[in-house]
Amino acid sequence: MRPVSIHTGAWRYPGAFADANFNFAHLKRFAQTLERARFDAFFMADHLAVLNMPMEALQRSHTVTSFEPFTLLSALSQATDHIGLVATASTTFDEPFHIARRFASLDHLSQGRAGWNIVTTSNPDAALNFGREEHLAHGERYARAREFYDVVTGLWDSWADDAFVRDAGAGLFFDPARLHTLDHKGKYLSVRGPLHIARPVQGWPVIVQAGASEPGRQLAAETAEVIFAAPGTLAEGRSFYADVKGRLATLGRQRDHLKILPAAFVVVGDTVDEAHAIRARLDSLVHYESAIASLSIALGHDASKFDPDAPLPDVPETNASKSSRERVIALARREGLTVRQLAQRLGGYGGLAFVGTAATIADEMQEWLESEASDGFNIMFPWLPGGLDAFADKVVPELQRRGIFRREYEGKTLRENLGLPRPGNRFFQAG
Repeated sequence: MRPVSIHTGAWRYPGAFADANFNFAHLKRFAQTLERARFDAFFMADHLAVLNMPMEALQRSHTVTSFEPFTLLSALSQATDHIGLVATASTTFDEPFHIARRFASLDHLSQGRAGWNIVTTSNPDAALNFGREEHLAHGERYARAREFYDVVTGLWDSWADDAFVRDAGAGLFFDPARLHTLDHKGKYLSVRGPLHIARPVQGWPVIVQAGASEPGRQLAAETAEVIFAAPGTLAEGRSFYADVKGRLATLGRQRDHLKILPAAFVVVGDTVDEAHAIRARLDSLVHYESAIASLSIALGHDASKFDPDAPLPDVPETNASKSSRERVIALARREGLTVRQLAQRLGGYGGLAFVGTAATIADEMQEWLESEASDGFNIMFPWLPGGLDAFADKVVPELQRRGIFRREYEGKTLRENLGLPRPGNRFFQAG
């Protein structure tokens, strides 16, 4: 969710809740529908600046604004009981102490359902909101992120799980011997600690990562427990899956302790033709000004100067997301798309899509699972609430009938539901 559909035309689709970004009643309904359908988690994407599009495009996009993630997810934690709550938080423009405290708080408020999507932030306009003229170079962002992760997880381990004895008779609230001061001094960060909140319910909130570049893959292999991947084809999915999972053994990690979830845009119809007609109508609601701006962002280059009816020309590298740029160029080459066609596809949603009936969508998902291309999916809906309701009411029962999706939650925490272990405290043995 962003916090609603990622598709630029979603808010214009008949029956869509156009005001959902800031309508808590709608957002609560979405989260409760997801929980009823037994989804693992509600993931809120986030950005730290108004999207760097021309105003002609920006004025047409509902993805321009959203709630601050922790505020929204904290509220949703009190309106749900089982579904995980995953928020994006940047290692480039925030401080580890802030991140550690917020996620620990969310984990306690939700009784163990928080997850942290680690991002390094490539939007150049975000730098201008944090007193910088430009953001860190690509490789340096990931180096800082790796140190940032060590600091945040170290802060979460400030207190042993049994530190708070609360012995009213003796007047002892906590055991000082079960408190650790981090005192970190590194290349990018200096953080004394300790964190002044009890260790999270899950030990650590679930660690999520989405980078697909070489530094991103290595960071994910070292730190992530869930990866939001973005392959465009089954072959790309299998290649990414084999690459990242193959790195785990040398790092001393088990393969099933990292879940790879490709982003999948789903459009459900009663027939395949109806589903394609729904997508065509949805894409038709995307203005070209918005579409070409989306292409420019993905490429890190002004695409408005390209001939719209010619093939995509060679595009020089920039400091924008390399994986995003490479995916878009590969899509254009693979399908022989003109700039206009590519922009309109991307202006809606240009990534992996399952468009069909409940049965055909389940067939495709099952193939990805059984061919080791994914462990699940990061589902994106074409519009809200209709696209969500259709998936929950039609596709989920079909997946359950096949025995490849849960009927009930496995436990109370996000870690339990994902089959992930609770990490031990690096500073304390269990009491």
